[in-house]
Amino acid sequence: MLDATLAEIGPLDEAAMAAAHDLHARLTKPAGSLGALEELSIRLAGLAGVCPPPLPEPAAVAIFAADHGVHAQGVTPWPQEVTAQMVGNFLAGGAVVNAFARQTGATVTVVDVGVATPLTPAPVPAQRSGSPAPRLVTAKVRAGTRDMTARPALTRDEVRATVETGIRTAYELLDSGAGILVTGDMGIGNTTAAAALIAACTGIDPAEATGRGTGIDDATYARKVAVVRAALARHVPDPADPVGLLAAVGGLEHAALAGFILGGAARRVPVLLDGVSAVAAALVAAAFAPDAVGAMVAGHRSAEPGATAGLDRLGLLPIIDLGLRLGEGTGALLAYPVVAGAVRVLHEVATFDAAGVSEK
Repeated sequence: MLDATLAEIGPLDEAAMAAAHDLHARLTKPAGSLGALEELSIRLAGLAGVCPPPLPEPAAVAIFAADHGVHAQGVTPWPQEVTAQMVGNFLAGGAVVNAFARQTGATVTVVDVGVATPLTPAPVPAQRSGSPAPRLVTAKVRAGTRDMTARPALTRDEVRATVETGIRTAYELLDSGAGILVTGDMGIGNTTAAAALIAACTGIDPAEATGRGTGIDDATYARKVAVVRAALARHVPDPADPVGLLAAVGGLEHAALAGFILGGAARRVPVLLDGVSAVAAALVAAAFAPDAVGAMVAGHRSAEPGATAGLDRLGLLPIIDLGLRLGEGTGALLAYPVVAGAVRVLHEVATFDAAGVSEK
């Protein structure tokens, strides 16, 4: 499945982009007055291969959940059991991502690709208006990664299986009618693996790639940086070998997110990136297929420093910058109406000729 998906990913359609650029010039507004929204809508036309591109609706969030062996190194004060507990909260509709999904009408799918703690049956979600009830997909490859400071986090076979789970999730959501994919993640310790992936892909120092995640103190932060540095020194992962990179220092949710992004790119549908784990996965997806960047839309600038370095490497401009560092897909969902608005302009705004408005 991975090889077939990669073969489907191609460059943006230049003719469709030119048509979108020309259409913007004829709409009842000064040329360029919508700034980055114009650039975004032109790129989405190139992705879809048609002008105007399809409206990116409805949105579908996939939250990939997994645990991390590196948790044993004391990189976070949060117990590992919180991953499973938060999965229950997602399914009960009680997390921030659920609130934002209801606001935007997005669906929420939680995919267990490696939660270490057994999941307990989730309570029935309270009846609320908005999006449908969240659902759980069980696709566990293993119960968390191995400790990347002592051995590779995953085997190459485990990486491929997890990437393909992400691809399969993307295809299933798109086949069910989704018009845009939204990345979500949950995993105590996952910002440590994200920092290692970003440092490996960008070449920046581990201290520049590593942030405070859930709000750790100075001593824990210093230990986290040292852990990332030690893991990279032990494995010396090659960013040109994305499977090997994920195997060395990645998380199961990062591998699944990379596949999710590749699936969207293969179907030529936008993928709205959330925070630092999504950016780490996006860098890996770009290593698999450079043209996959054309499908990526940066929802927000995470407060984690590695996210900015990763977005800069990908050449992506974040839509919002609110100092968020929650994950789950929250920042991406806040940005979603902006993406939809950028495309809606091409569908609904009148041209000067049609509106009878004089041009300059």
